[in-house]
Amino acid sequence: MRCFACNEEVVVRAAERVGFRDTCPRCGVDLHVCRNCAHHDPAAHNQCREPNAEWVADRERANRCEWFAPGDRAGAGAARPGAGRAALDALFKKR
Repeated sequence: MRCFACNEEVVVRAAERVGFRDTCPRCGVDLHVCRNCAHHDPAAHNQCREPNAEWVADRERANRCEWFAPGDRAGAGAARPGAGRAALDALFKKR
């Protein structure tokens, strides 16, 4: 997974879980947060794709959500400029 704050890669082995108090070795922010979760989706209801998850007010602070699954979505909201236009141009083969 990658830290949402600094984009540092954090290795989580298959048998391990991210603990409620685990922090990023590089920047020290909490890792068990919505922004690092594979289910986090700002466009979804409750900002989470897991329908049974409870509302979490602060998505950047540690929480006790049992549905947490490490994701690799750091920087997903910060696409490079022009990426959308380039994708559309490629789709319609515009040069």
